[in-house]
Amino acid sequence: MELDLLTLGLLALAALLAGFIDAIAGGGGLITIPALLATGMPPTMALATNKLQSSFGAFSATLYYLRRGLIDWRSMKWAVACTFVGSVLGTLLVQRIDASLLQKVLPFLLAAFALYFLFSPRIGDEDRHRRLGMVPFALLVGTGVGFYDGFFGPGTGSFFALGFIALAGFNMARATAHTKLLNFTSNIASLLFFILGGQVAWVVGLSMALGQIVGARLGSKMVVTRGTTIIRPMLVTVSLVMSVRLLWQQHPEWFAWVG
Repeated sequence: MELDLLTLGLLALAALLAGFIDAIAGGGGLITIPALLATGMPPTMALATNKLQSSFGAFSATLYYLRRGLIDWRSMKWAVACTFVGSVLGTLLVQRIDASLLQKVLPFLLAAFALYFLFSPRIGDEDRHRRLGMVPFALLVGTGVGFYDGFFGPGTGSFFALGFIALAGFNMARATAHTKLLNFTSNIASLLFFILGGQVAWVVGLSMALGQIVGARLGSKMVVTRGTTIIRPMLVTVSLVMSVRLLWQQHPEWFAWVG
């Protein structure tokens, strides 16, 4: 698919903003997927191209966090493996069955997560008691959320962050850092199968990748310097925005009063 330079530039700017948001709280797809669809790109190609560009942002953020000691790579090996397998299985399954049920339930899950992040007094800059060892965590959260990302996708960052905070006892900064590692893993696993299917618009995706890298670096730096003061409100805001947007798509009559 060929686009003019102005359109490619605007898509790169959208990716920069999405990369910034993704590095902090996830949800950048709220910006990039509608932007890709607005070019007239078929939905499957838009999803595939979005995986390509977001993989660069997730890699940039992960590398930044890793270099600053926020990611314990050795303890995450099982979570990475399970996330990869889960994402592959989800990507294979979504091509065979209808994902509409998840689409209907997701807005309410995201709203619930936003309320959890907003009102839980235990989430902060300090680690808490771990409820699951890393192997059970990998099997439950890694495989489960990885499967979800390959199968459907929106809100994946919120799911990973909630798992790290509620089950692994991570503080918000560490949870955000490790979330990007698993996000990158699930993106790559799904992207491989989109590539095999010939669905990726390479020029568009790589143009957006430049914006993603810059945005992800800026967002990651913000997490390191400001910690909980920026992560909690971003997680709440992004989760609520995704919830409202999905409800608007499914039930526009509920929002008739807006017009």
